[in-house]
Amino acid sequence: MARYLRLGVNIDHVATVRNARGGSHPDPVRAAVMAIQAGADGITAHLREDRRHITDADLDRLMREVRAPFNLEMAATDEMLRIALAHRPHAVCLVPERREERTTEGGLDAVAGPASLAPAVRTLREAGIRVSLFIEPTVEQVEAAAALGAPAVELHTGAYCHAAGDGAARELARIVAAAARCDALGLECHAGHGLTYDNVAPIAAIEPMAELNIGHFLVGEAVFIGLEASIRRMRAVMEGARAAGATGLIGLSR
Repeated sequence: MARYLRLGVNIDHVATVRNARGGSHPDPVRAAVMAIQAGADGITAHLREDRRHITDADLDRLMREVRAPFNLEMAATDEMLRIALAHRPHAVCLVPERREERTTEGGLDAVAGPASLAPAVRTLREAGIRVSLFIEPTVEQVEAAAALGAPAVELHTGAYCHAAGDGAARELARIVAAAARCDALGLECHAGHGLTYDNVAPIAAIEPMAELNIGHFLVGEAVFIGLEASIRRMRAVMEGARAAGATGLIGLSR
């Protein structure tokens, strides 16, 4: 029987729509509750330094009102560590962050990354928080993440999602190799960034993969078909690919 593949739904861009006009609608916490009802296994949100989407008040409510595992994406800064330790989410994913970027543009460099990574991983783990590092899908980055003490990694799938033809096949092969290295090292393997109905199946079919985190596409699709329907369809595509056990075949979804 194929290993169960978790779906984490990122609700950041519900807050983006709200903040474009101000006020309280649409409510990202309501979206989180609906996502769980629709089949999501957990909720992800990125609290950025500039609070461009999720706010501290959102985080307070998410921790209080959502009865499901919550994954806080954040930079490895003193401010964010204080916030994480105060709230004690189920999980923290450490990500790179630049003020000028529209969205997270790549993975952390665990090989030559900031000296703050190892202490941040240690501090969070000592607090009983599951830690993952958002990294590029290379064997070298996986090995460096393991050396930093991270029990899990999230592989950045952006290059794969934006490629086509042979380029997509090459990027998929990198992800497959990185996931296999995670498995060999005993790291839990997650993936995310840019995943859609059309490209998720080959990623979902990778046997060591334990969790996919998807947000922007699902929120955008919700404009047309509703949030619950968009999540249910993604859940169905993921489960179909995992059940089929088609290892790394682009043709599954393209």
